[in-house]
This record gives sequence, C-alpha cells and structure tokens, in this order.
Amino acid sequence: MTSRPACSDSPAPVGVFRTRVEWIDTDAAGIYHNSVVTRFVEAAEATLMAERGLNEYFPVAPRVRYEVQFAAPLFFGQDVTTVVELVRLGSSSMTFDFVVWGEEFGDRARRRAAHGSYVTVHIDRSHQDQATSTAWPEAWVRALGGCRDVEK
Repeated sequence: MTSRPACSDSPAPVGVFRTRVEWIDTDAAGIYHNSVVTRFVEAAEATLMAERGLNEYFPVAPRVRYEVQFAAPLFFGQDVTTVVELVRLGSSSMTFDFVVWGEEFGDRARRRAAHGSYVTVHIDRSHQDQATSTAWPEAWVRALGGCRDVEK
C-alpha cells in the first residue's frame, strides 16, 4: 500500500472485507475466477464508505481505471481477506490500493492472491448523456480524513 499525502498525519482510510470463496466463484476445478477479485474489492470499499457514513458514494463514484496483478489461486472454501486503502483524494477523484489475501488453507500458508489499484471519480448524478466529474462534497472529504491533494 502507498503512503498518504504529506498534508495528513492521520492513517489512511482502510476498508476490510472477509469472506469465503463459494462454489459459484470458481471454475470446475474449484479455483476462483479472476473476476471475483472485483467483487471482493468493491465489498471492502463499501465497508470503508459505510463505516465513514458515506452511503451515497457508489451511485456517483464510477471506476475510471482498474489494474490488478494476480499472484496466487484461491480455492473453493478458502477464507479470504480483502483490504482497500484510500491512497489519494483529489478534488474529484480517489485512488485506492488493494490486496486480496488467501488465508491459510489445508497445507497452504496465507498468501497474497491479488493486488492492484483503481481510480474513482465523483460525478453529478443528474447527468443524462455524458457524465462529468465534479468536486467531492466537503463533508465526504472530512469523513475521509480531511486531506485532499491538488489535481493537475
């Protein structure tokens, strides 16, 4: 995970989601589909936003960039921990880092299954034909630690 902007002494906002790989998440061999990572990450992000009281976040924060590196398989029945960290809060965008951990499973030690980053932007919900970015509400900025980078 990346360090917070210099303007903040508080720890980075973090969301944690714990779950288990279900059969529907796997192929016939019981190994997870790569697309499941997105669901785990969004659930951790939802936890972060709910803990901060930002329940209106998702309808106005689409992803505009998403990058993931897959490191190890996850298996049916394996416990998973996903951690999402807000690493940059701009005037109209946020950058998050994430890591998905496969917990100890049978003779396998805990290991990182995937990691990456993504960017969301704040949009005006009233858009009809084309979404345009707009500044994050000040109350949201305060709820997320009160520190905002200047976007170029």
